Amino acid sequence: MGLFTEILLLPLAPVRGVVWLADRVADVAERELCDPAALRLRLAELNEALEAGEIDEEEFEREEERLLDLLEQRPRPA
Repeated sequence: MGLFTEILLLPLAPVRGVVWLADRVADVAERELCDPAALRLRLAELNEALEAGEIDEEEFEREEERLLDLLEQRPRPA
């Protein structure tokens, strides 16, 4: 971009900064959400909740399927 364009877009700099920051936060959250270790931990916690009677079998199966799908979607390291 040229100097003139940069000067014209200067008032939008805070907005562009917020958008950039939101993208970075979303990327980190996505990585942490789909981390295999975190998914396995959530599966273990789900199992404990079922055994403790905090959730029913239907809710357990629904959440377990969602977590296993997320775990399967993770790319495997080469």
